Amino acid sequence: MLATRPRCECCDRDLPPDATNARICSFECTFCAACADTRLQGRCPNCGGELVARPRRPWQTLANNPASTTRIFRAEGCPPTVTDHSG
Repeated sequence: MLATRPRCECCDRDLPPDATNARICSFECTFCAACADTRLQGRCPNCGGELVARPRRPWQTLANNPASTTRIFRAEGCPPTVTDHSG
């Protein structure tokens, strides 16, 4: 089951379980769409994996399967992703 983390690791923006602007990698690192699309260019700064839309957990299931309350935040911010143009 996904942890559904509550905040963006880069900017600390709230990302509730029903957020449509949450992005995750395969390790569930969590970012808002603004950070994922611009600063990170769709790549996780932790593992290099692709950032995709996080599935939303139906509200009916939250009572028995609550979202995580564990906040992961990089106080130093996220470094911009370096794009390889060596081609």
